[in-house]
Amino acid sequence: MRIGDLAAATGASARSLRYYEEQGLLSSERSPSGQRHYPDHAVERVALIQSLLGAGLSSATIYDVLPCITEQAIRTPWLAKRLRTELDRVDGQLSSLQRTRDILAGLVDRYAV
Repeated sequence: MRIGDLAAATGASARSLRYYEEQGLLSSERSPSGQRHYPDHAVERVALIQSLLGAGLSSATIYDVLPCITEQAIRTPWLAKRLRTELDRVDGQLSSLQRTRDILAGLVDRYAV
């Protein structure tokens, strides 16, 4: 399928798809005229990439973990450790945001007219 078809099927922009390809997360073949052609399974691949991005993982981290997620034969305890590290990072951000929220709520209570 062409890039426009994949974009329509996934809701991702063509620019995002080109970025995923540039980052090594997605691959395509080129027609003689240079158009990108993606296999049908690219729809699931893009959905997975979007899910991982939505979970707060960087494209570099996704590049590292994607093979282990998509190919069970190479899945090792490293994947769980890496994902747990990312979860700990997000938990730290949540704690920091909660402290910031508590301070701001206190300021509102103290100074709001």
